[in-house]
Amino acid sequence: MQGRLIYLMGPSGSGKDSLLQAARAPLEARGCRFARRVITRSAESVGEDALGVTPAEFERLEGEGAFALSWRANGLAYGIPREIDDWLSAGQDVLINGSRGHLEATRQRYPQLFAVLLQVDEAVLRQRLLARGRETPEQIEQRLARSRELQVGSALSPLPLAGEGTGERASQADTVILDNSGPLQQTVTRLLQLLDETRQCA
Repeated sequence: MQGRLIYLMGPSGSGKDSLLQAARAPLEARGCRFARRVITRSAESVGEDALGVTPAEFERLEGEGAFALSWRANGLAYGIPREIDDWLSAGQDVLINGSRGHLEATRQRYPQLFAVLLQVDEAVLRQRLLARGRETPEQIEQRLARSRELQVGSALSPLPLAGEGTGERASQADTVILDNSGPLQQTVTRLLQLLDETRQCA
């Protein structure tokens, strides 16, 4: 495959949907394609142009081989349509909204993937989850606990962004960490700098 899979991760409430919306136009101008996720709860699709299906429909699609990637998290099922393989084979870069828990399995299928982890301060994350009103306080605490477990259990390698650090070339297997605790536009700018530097979407 000639294209590069850009794998955006982050806990629920970290602002992935907002980042995807804000960065979509400039990334598409760089030749990136955006994969539309299939999710088993329509409320999760708000803000990210996802397709909400029933659990039975998801199982049928999965059984028919409709997904290049699929996983379960927080009681939901997520699928990435297999059309991304056609885009990658055609030399196009593809950005997907992925899962931290499924990262290593995805790396096995797509060794050239470039992983980006969106993180926010836990207090900010809790506030965002409460504000959106999708989960009960107990479910929110479960999400926060899962986020802490994945953060501690991951072998992450933060990389310098434009104008920061030593400027060492990024390894294809590294995970870049982006802090989204501040203004969204700042995160968008850093993401675009990162992708320009690594020539993911040049």
